[in-house]
Amino acid sequence: MPVITISRQYGSGGDVIGKHVCEALGYSYFDKDLMARVATEAGISESDIVDLPEHAYKMRGFFDKLFGRRRSTTEAWMDATVQRALPVEALDEARSVNLIKDTVLEAHKHDNVVIVGRGGQAILREQPGVLHVRIIAPLGARVLRVQTAENVSLDEATARVKHRDESAAAYLERFYDIDWDNPMLYHLIINTGKWETEDAVQIILNALAHLRMVGKQ
Repeated sequence: MPVITISRQYGSGGDVIGKHVCEALGYSYFDKDLMARVATEAGISESDIVDLPEHAYKMRGFFDKLFGRRRSTTEAWMDATVQRALPVEALDEARSVNLIKDTVLEAHKHDNVVIVGRGGQAILREQPGVLHVRIIAPLGARVLRVQTAENVSLDEATARVKHRDESAAAYLERFYDIDWDNPMLYHLIINTGKWETEDAVQIILNALAHLRMVGKQ
């Protein structure tokens, strides 16, 4: 069954839409747990896996701070989702990005997975059986959503939205040489300022059904 990649602006609801699509299809959501499982099956040590969300590029000083010095064995990334630490080796940029790329490519072989962010639209650009989706929304709508969800001021919400979008765009430009706003990268671009979450999910399901039909011809 086709794999789905979802690129999203911060506050557009792309993560929620991705999870709802997984629930509707019985797909797996590509998170740190799945990354570790797929990596192990591919012969990649879990200790080598570093999950680098696009929006973290500038927010954490990214590779400069993450890999710019040797870390002791006691230092670790904290996985907030499963409340455990993932050990991290001192890796250089190329190796780190390649590890993520290899893991995404391995997940593609498994099918039945939704990959949100992580350069999926670039890594799987030439792969068959992939539906590439872009989720966007007007800045004002995204700011209000973030303000409500994160309980911050309007100014702080605006700053967070702009910062994360800039970080994601810089990540994809640097490591994959793509403009994440380029419509030619996607089968679908859904504006959640116009569509509710349930509508967006149904649009994706309809497109996926069509992709399956085309693949059988």
